[in-house]
Amino acid sequence: MAQEHEEQHTGHTPGTVVSRPVAHVVGGRGEVRDDAWGDVESIVRLDAEAFGPEALAGLDAFSHLEVVYHFDRVSPDSVQTGARHPRGNEDWPLVGIFAQRGKNRPNRIGVSRCRLVRTDGLDLHVRGLDAVDGTPVLDIKPYMTEFGPQGPTEQPAWADEIMRHYY
Repeated sequence: MAQEHEEQHTGHTPGTVVSRPVAHVVGGRGEVRDDAWGDVESIVRLDAEAFGPEALAGLDAFSHLEVVYHFDRVSPDSVQTGARHPRGNEDWPLVGIFAQRGKNRPNRIGVSRCRLVRTDGLDLHVRGLDAVDGTPVLDIKPYMTEFGPQGPTEQPAWADEIMRHYY
């Protein structure tokens, strides 16, 4: 009975997830590569068939956004589910896919925080978004300090090394 109820309300069977892009990345970098994202400027353009400018009302009061996107250029055959050396660097430890932020993830979902430069109609002008031109955007959220970590954070030395030149 619960399964029928869920199917009636969502139109999907339990355990399935269906996402549609709310926007796409326009401009910025055209090729996938690591590092030096800090000065990359691009636009997150809302889908004009699904949204009007009112969907962005009030967003310009925030300095930063969290953008959830799909690594659409990663082939499903390239998805990794086990452990690997980050970026193939054997100087770094063998760690599981969920202990790193690589693009070859099981659901190929990326999350990035970037600076909101300005809004213009359906366009969000951003800096530091590590997604390339044409990337489908699944969600956009304002970054709020309170959603950041509570208390001190820790990460291994290899993570410091890998991120040294990322932004």
